[in-house]
Amino acid sequence: MTKRNKTIIVNAVVMAAAMILSPVGMAATGKLIGTAGLNMIEGSGGGGIVPWATLAGYDSQDQTSANAFYTQVNVDDFRLDVLGASVSLYDRVEFSVAQHRFDVEPLSTEIKQDIYGVKYRVYGDVVYSQWPQISVGVQYKKLDDGAIAAAVGAEDAESGTDFYVAATKVHLGAFWGYNMVWNTTLRATKANQTGLLGFGHVDDDDYDLMFEGSFGVLLSRHLAIGVEYRQKPDNLGLGEDDWKDIFIAWIPSKQVNVTLAYAKLGSIAGIPDQNGLYLSINGQLW
Repeated sequence: MTKRNKTIIVNAVVMAAAMILSPVGMAATGKLIGTAGLNMIEGSGGGGIVPWATLAGYDSQDQTSANAFYTQVNVDDFRLDVLGASVSLYDRVEFSVAQHRFDVEPLSTEIKQDIYGVKYRVYGDVVYSQWPQISVGVQYKKLDDGAIAAAVGAEDAESGTDFYVAATKVHLGAFWGYNMVWNTTLRATKANQTGLLGFGHVDDDDYDLMFEGSFGVLLSRHLAIGVEYRQKPDNLGLGEDDWKDIFIAWIPSKQVNVTLAYAKLGSIAGIPDQNGLYLSINGQLW
């Protein structure tokens, strides 16, 4: 095990222990448990691979909240480690930051990307309004080294920006007596493999409009299962596939949740059938 891997694991364990052992009063109390969702791989509040209209915290209109998370996605030939955090202010706006470290085992190299996000709640409440909660968001992505992105033909091998609008709704007792949540997101993007392989192509630098969606059922106040889908552009002609996952989330308290998923990521950089496990630990700092 490398020194960096040990550091990542230690950070994740320390963070999880701090969330579990911290006083219950430190968690915001403004919303129902589970309605804050997760931090998705790009840092924004949502599912695992899809941003939702929900903000990543339990704050109400007169509260603030902050959280931190660690995620690892292990597939056949690649591994993605993500460390990030977010702040939600007055149930209106969310600021997030995440760092990707993407191990490319066939090349024995690593790609690093930083992502900075802002999300604004435009309308509604995910539980109590008649219509879905709606939010708009921006994710600015910057590669530490764009050599690989440039080599595969990306138009911009340094940075890019995604724009999205999301709608999310929780229906209480609607699924054979269980609470049900769904989300739809439309994303305007140029990103190749979420930006890890740069943005656009030298022959096509236009934004593409992609659909993303999630559906979940809360089996109890502390356990949820569901599926996600994320459409992705194939700017580079490498057969970039849409992403899918099946997840189970354990939410013992508002302070911490743990999510395990089976992810089907398809072709990455021309290497097919990249499937494997997704693990995320998410904790509320206050």
